Amino acid sequence: MPKNASIRSVLIIGSGPIIIGQACEFDYSGSQAARSLREEGIEVALINSNPATIMTDPINADHVYLLPLEKKSIVKILETHREMGRPIDAVLPTMGGQTALNLAIDCDKAGVWEKYGVQIIGVDIRAIETTEDREKFRLLMLELGAGVCKGRTARSFLEGKEIAQEIGFPLVIRPSFTLGGTGGGFVNTPEEFDKALTHGLHASPVHEVLVEQSVMGWKEYELELLRDGNGNFIIVCSIENFDPMGVHTGDSITVAPAMTLPDTLYQQMRDLAIRVMTGIGQFAGGCNIQFSVNPQTDDIIVIEVNPRVSRSSALASKATGYPIAKIAAKMAIGYNLDELTNPITGTTSAFFEPAIDYVIVKVPRWNFDKFPGADRSLGLQMKSVGEAMGIGRNFQEALQKACQSLEIRRNGLGADGRELTDRTALTNSLQHPSWNRLFHIYDAFKAGMSFRTIQQLTKIDPWFLHQIEELIELEREIEQYDLDDLPPELLRTAKQKGYADRQLAHLLSVKESKIYEYRQKHNIRRVYKCVDTCAAEFEARTPYYYSTFNSEPPIATAPGVPVSDLPGNESVRSNRPKIVVLGSGPNRIGQGIEFDYSCVHGVLAAKEAGYETIMINCNPETVSTDPDIADKLYFEPVFWEHVHAIIMHEQPVGVIVQLGGQTALKMAEKLTRYGVKIIGTSWEALDLAEDRGHFSALLRDLDIPYPKFGTVREAEAALELSRELGFPLLVRPSYVLGGQNMKIVINENELEQHVMKILQDIPDNNILLDHFLENAIEAEADAICDGEDVHIIGIMEHIEPAGIHSGDSYAVLPPFDLSENVIRQIEEHTRKIAVALKTVGLINIQFAIKNEVVYIIEANPRASRTVPFICKAYQEPYVNYATKVMLGDKKVKDFDFKPVKKGYAIKIPVFSFNKFPNVNKELGPEMKSTGEGIYFIDDLTDDFFQKVYSERNLYLSR
Repeated sequence: MPKNASIRSVLIIGSGPIIIGQACEFDYSGSQAARSLREEGIEVALINSNPATIMTDPINADHVYLLPLEKKSIVKILETHREMGRPIDAVLPTMGGQTALNLAIDCDKAGVWEKYGVQIIGVDIRAIETTEDREKFRLLMLELGAGVCKGRTARSFLEGKEIAQEIGFPLVIRPSFTLGGTGGGFVNTPEEFDKALTHGLHASPVHEVLVEQSVMGWKEYELELLRDGNGNFIIVCSIENFDPMGVHTGDSITVAPAMTLPDTLYQQMRDLAIRVMTGIGQFAGGCNIQFSVNPQTDDIIVIEVNPRVSRSSALASKATGYPIAKIAAKMAIGYNLDELTNPITGTTSAFFEPAIDYVIVKVPRWNFDKFPGADRSLGLQMKSVGEAMGIGRNFQEALQKACQSLEIRRNGLGADGRELTDRTALTNSLQHPSWNRLFHIYDAFKAGMSFRTIQQLTKIDPWFLHQIEELIELEREIEQYDLDDLPPELLRTAKQKGYADRQLAHLLSVKESKIYEYRQKHNIRRVYKCVDTCAAEFEARTPYYYSTFNSEPPIATAPGVPVSDLPGNESVRSNRPKIVVLGSGPNRIGQGIEFDYSCVHGVLAAKEAGYETIMINCNPETVSTDPDIADKLYFEPVFWEHVHAIIMHEQPVGVIVQLGGQTALKMAEKLTRYGVKIIGTSWEALDLAEDRGHFSALLRDLDIPYPKFGTVREAEAALELSRELGFPLLVRPSYVLGGQNMKIVINENELEQHVMKILQDIPDNNILLDHFLENAIEAEADAICDGEDVHIIGIMEHIEPAGIHSGDSYAVLPPFDLSENVIRQIEEHTRKIAVALKTVGLINIQFAIKNEVVYIIEANPRASRTVPFICKAYQEPYVNYATKVMLGDKKVKDFDFKPVKKGYAIKIPVFSFNKFPNVNKELGPEMKSTGEGIYFIDDLTDDFFQKVYSERNLYLSR
């Protein structure tokens, strides 16, 4: 069936602020869907309260509504469009996760869609209710002949106890209509059960929980499907969980395609998936189905069905290159699969199942260090804040690349001298999974623990464990040689298995540069392969690449031959001037989706300035890793060796580091040392801003006030300095992200303890001690500078006092009660500092205000968390302007700044403390929020502002 001509305008519902369990994968799907519908000439309206996303940017939709995700906002939008004479015809709620679906269901029950003549597309509400209502779902699966766990739904404590008695322990509790496994858990005893049942009944918005048999230790698989209105199906991707049942799929290491799934079992699963999807409703769209398989009997049961795009859809899209959300959006307006073109090849039909000749490994990224006292064990409730993905020709290569992408101060899986050797601790870790179990499996093999013991403790499939065991065997073989007598083929094998030069340097006790020289001499070099969805059967038009080491020996070419000429390479260098944009890696607290927003705008601005754009990033959830954005996408770790190889191959004019957060900034020194041009603010200026001593000297020369401070490297010196500076003191390591390890201390005992902790966590780092200005007001400014002229894009005043990290503060744009004298000081200081640092591009400066004096807390000459917020509030594309300034394409005075200033915009920090029930909501200098919302008010009498202002000291801690 061709496009439904009656649909002229569509409302897309977003997912709101980033929280654990619902992250920026929905920014990616929402952005794709909006672009896909606009290609069809459909007017797109979009509601989302998240200012940090590219989804809520005017480039994506005709009308963007930054409003709270609630019924009255929907009614307001529908009324507005009706009054405009362009009523909304349809709503697409499947691109915004559980939040969007729940809102669509609420509006449906209240008769909102019916009243305004809006049809729901892309999903069947009854199908959602069937899959979310655990009892309905269980009964339907039985009716369809699909295996399910034994169990029933309890609507009361008494009913739950009766069911537990019927089935027997161990059991699993799953609340209905919750997100990311909230409220769920495994229970082994009646005492645990009582507590978990009470918690689950409260966590479910409808106060229902499914009590069912535990299948902990079984294998877990997912299939990602698409179905059109004609009933055509394709399986886009099979995904296998490395971790067995018992760990939420969002916290599991996952692998695509499935590695240990026999074809007979895959066919059974495929048939079952089609039967289940047909049984739950006749809608067109995407669907994710999770299965569990008994490793002893091969019995298959259906765990869960998500009849919408999900985190797995984003992963499957990046894994295969098949843009699920884009195709699902087109099917939602009536198209069938056989009427659409595969965007990767540009010539073949979208009605095909991707074939991939490589392996994908996704490893989650956690932030437990931000929540002291948190339960770090992994279970049914998702706890990871982001993820990294590696692409390789084999599982080991993809696994090593994913580990290199995590940014947890490891160089990959092992071979870095940081092994755990305590057998008791290892046994405990293998049996009770936490964020580092993968590393401890490697450590256990290295410590000589038997294969059988490791398998019994982890229940991980033997195939995966053998893969890790093989790495240990390879390392032992390498360690028998010196670099001088190492056989080149042995090094080639290690590189094919994903080992970084740093890891090999550790094994051979040499410098990393020596391994690089050895590889160049023996022509052991990366080539780049195309992610083409069809295992190279058809020519691909999408320039989406990953690196690998050829399996065939190189032709007899002299070292230094261009990568383009190496056998097996598919990424050909063009003659156009190029700009590389470095991405920000996996999301974590302190570095979130706001940097993805900045990278996307940086890429688009560089394109407008006439450059070929190259994006390097390893986060599968983001829009920046959509192959549609840059001219070339390298899905690679933002890790020196990989970045350097791409730069050597592509020979860009320069690299933009100031849009990718601390991840990209950390590359600036090495890039400069290797003669690679940094586009915009130089590394020397970036380093000057980070080096507190030099920066304070600069402030002194400029006659700008700053809190008294000093730098130390050990505890005794810290105690001496504290007597000079006076308590309270703000203590922090230099060069860290999101206020990591920052603390306010009020006496010598606390000071000594915290300095010792920093030295243990980050050895050989400078520790900064600042006299902390108590009861000060905090403010910040963002500006664009071209080295001479400065344009301040926004000044924000924090509602909370200084001492709470800026990312955790409510911030008001423009300031709400700063005097003209203070604002004048902020403006003067901002201009002076930006010029003195020779800033070219963006800069963020944070201030503490006490007794009408403005002190400088810190300056960051890069894109900050607040830039997207100001862009959305003032409706101006500041990152686009800043990028053109960085490139030398424009000067600040070339832009006609016309911010839309009306009332106030409030940045609302959003936390995920509900995932860590044992952790108090205490706020201090270390950032803990996972996302943010935006809220507009006309004046300060607004009830929301009054409430927040009245609570401004409530959570202040140290």
